[in-house]
Amino acid sequence: MIGKIVKGRSFKGCISYVLSDKEAKILATKGVLETDTKSIINSFYMQSMLNPKLSKCVGHIPLAFSPDDKERMTEHFMERLAKEYMKAMGIENTQYLIVRHNNTSHPHCHIVFNRVDNDGNTISDKNDRYRNEKVCKQLKDKYNLTYGRGKENVNVEKLKGAEQTRYEIYHAIKAILPKAQNWKLFEEALKQQGISIEYKHKGQTDEVQGISFKKGEHSFKGSDVDRKFSYGKLNILLDESNPIQKQQQEQQQATTSIETGNSVSENILSGVGNALSTVSGLFDIQPSYQDENEAEYLRQQALKKKKKPENRRGIRR
Repeated sequence: MIGKIVKGRSFKGCISYVLSDKEAKILATKGVLETDTKSIINSFYMQSMLNPKLSKCVGHIPLAFSPDDKERMTEHFMERLAKEYMKAMGIENTQYLIVRHNNTSHPHCHIVFNRVDNDGNTISDKNDRYRNEKVCKQLKDKYNLTYGRGKENVNVEKLKGAEQTRYEIYHAIKAILPKAQNWKLFEEALKQQGISIEYKHKGQTDEVQGISFKKGEHSFKGSDVDRKFSYGKLNILLDESNPIQKQQQEQQQATTSIETGNSVSENILSGVGNALSTVSGLFDIQPSYQDENEAEYLRQQALKKKKKPENRRGIRR
């Protein structure tokens, strides 16, 4: 179950789209005249005039469900989920329209509501994206709905505006992180892809509290791109003084040493094999190795050499 929050100015455009599908099915309405599409639009428009200063009075939330839950998504169950979602999001005491679509492989419905409630007050959108994720998770857990396969399967090309940019930043960070050994390299790699970093400091100090990523005209907090990309979690990976970062660098260096040891041992064995092959042609003998595990021996020596501490005078260890 995924909800996408959209706010707009035109009830005509939104409702015309929602009801344009030939197989569209109205599941529920409240406070609107259902005679025809025009009557529904006029109903929303008349109430919005109670608060003419609110420019984006149209609330539109598509709710999409996993194809794995398709058999469970009866009209009654989908309506129930949509109403519980609205209540948890604080969308109450206002007009709404819930319409089911069947034009995709995944079952979904559209909630259209008036952000001007029945008393002329504005339905708050404070932290609505965060609340949307929280409510969707609660409903998925409550009804044992299927969780999506994550951001990796999202078709970025089909997204638009800020949402598309957010996923572009996500994929860029995910690709760069394994290669970046420190903050400087991380910043430079992102810069090459048109992404800049902004740090949030604690008061007037140099202590960093948060991070944001900006591409074009859109900027996102690290945790809004992905929970793994908060400043604290990124710093664990990129801070050179951090034990985990040091361990990763040592492992990478050890791997390089091992590969070098393997290469050396392979060359030695290859040379020995060639020499013995020539000799065996004269004396008709089979090659014999004094140390059958020479490659493993060289590998261990390379590791010991790497781990052996340097002896420096005047430095206590």
